[in-house]
Amino acid sequence: MQRHLSQKKTLTPAAAVATTATMKYNPRVSSSRRKSRKAHFSAPSSLRRILMSAPLSTDLRQKYNVRSMPIRKDDEVQVVRGTFKGREGKVVQVYRRKWVIHIERITREKVNGSTVNVGINPSKVVITKLRLDKDRKSLLDRKAKGRAVGDKEKGTKFTAEDVMQNVD
Repeated sequence: MQRHLSQKKTLTPAAAVATTATMKYNPRVSSSRRKSRKAHFSAPSSLRRILMSAPLSTDLRQKYNVRSMPIRKDDEVQVVRGTFKGREGKVVQVYRRKWVIHIERITREKVNGSTVNVGINPSKVVITKLRLDKDRKSLLDRKAKGRAVGDKEKGTKFTAEDVMQNVD
């Protein structure tokens, strides 16, 4: 269908907001949807580990001063979204190829009668208990240290009074 020159395509306010793009700050990172999707779906297992991180529960967040961690087998989690919301269990498998995790007792029955684990997206769970080893402890320490530096810098913002004092 061809559009005549006098027929202008007008955007609704919602569509206009959706089409406005935010400014890109890093020139090495593409904002192209096509390239982002390709990078996501062809990511190697080592990158998928980091992309498949899950937030920590409020107790763990206060204890370690860390917001999220890459999920691993034997972590205890609670599902916070979806049909299995509220269910808790231990992570049985981190299925990086399919971008999902399998949790004990979250299964369904197939038509032939066999039971299979239901894949859950790691972003839809909260880690309630961490399986700690030396590598994981060092990662927690490293993340907490970076967070502490960020918190110090956060307090050094200028207020309106500070700016006005320098004007005189």
